[in-house]
Amino acid sequence: MRLERAELLHVSLPLITPFRTSFGTMTSKDTFLLHIVTDRAEGWSEFAADPEPLYCAEFIAGAEIVIRDFLLPRVAALRTPTTAALAPAMAAVKGHELAKAALETALLDAELRAHGLPLATFLGSVHERVPAGVSVGIKDSLPELIDDVERYLAEGYVRIKLKIEPGWDVAPVRAVRERFGEALPLQVDANTAYTLADAEHLGKLDEFGLLLIEEPLEENNLHAHARLQRRLTTPVCLDESIHNARDAASAIALDACRVINIKPARVGGYPEARRIHDLAAAHGVPVWCGGMLETGIGRAPNLALAALPGCTLPGDTSASGRYFAEDITEPFVLRDGHLPVPTAPGIGIDPLPDALARFTTARRRLYPR
Repeated sequence: MRLERAELLHVSLPLITPFRTSFGTMTSKDTFLLHIVTDRAEGWSEFAADPEPLYCAEFIAGAEIVIRDFLLPRVAALRTPTTAALAPAMAAVKGHELAKAALETALLDAELRAHGLPLATFLGSVHERVPAGVSVGIKDSLPELIDDVERYLAEGYVRIKLKIEPGWDVAPVRAVRERFGEALPLQVDANTAYTLADAEHLGKLDEFGLLLIEEPLEENNLHAHARLQRRLTTPVCLDESIHNARDAASAIALDACRVINIKPARVGGYPEARRIHDLAAAHGVPVWCGGMLETGIGRAPNLALAALPGCTLPGDTSASGRYFAEDITEPFVLRDGHLPVPTAPGIGIDPLPDALARFTTARRRLYPR
């Protein structure tokens, strides 16, 4: 397989409703798609971060430079840019896991399409469909929150995740528990909004039988999360703190978490995500696939990961209609609380030309320059 062309397409899709977390409010999904053309097949991927470095250090403009000036030249210099050769070729570039994941996924998509192999088969997925959870953003009032949760449950979602922050935590969890009962699978996500000084307050969440509390403290502070876990009965789940399998191994050894949220983009791509899955499974630690409000281009491969045997908790692989009135691919539709795992070669889906044209705001050729 030989790399012939790489282009970047900036896209902007309005969200159906604003999505508020502890680090900001999103009203649209603004990102870029990476389109790779080889002599054997084409591949697509989606950059997972945002225009500003608020959720993580990476952001759209910076990732474009990293891919164009540092990653693509190394990949283009490979005699055969297979997936197995990419990580060693890009290793000299420190960090930038989300940029690396975008390039690796696009090339992996092309390679798998050339061989007629679905990503789910490549990863070793064992399910044809996966249970879907939904993430509910911070609301202006408890009645608004209850209305949203009720609507998502009526649509069939099997697990509810509530975004929380100081001042919006115990009360919304209590309201949801009282309204929908103890049987509802419920978890919370703090997106690093608390400190260890809040341990006593976070302990008040223990009475609600939560599946987990996700990334409550500052990212990369495994020691603090381990100390917090000793004070909680609710399992701590790490997200932003896990950048690779080494981090996962350290977190498990320190008992800094008892659940791991695997976001393939955050850990550098799907092969590394599979390594984290295998490591966690070997230690009896459940994992699940997180989401970044992806379009269908990012959602499709996440479903393949979520179908791995160790993904025993419902992930954030919500239906397309949870976020977008119109997607840039055929929509993923919730049926009986589940979404289908794509079975076509590669990531299993392509952008719809008309929708892609409407939502594309800029197009840039990265290779050859």
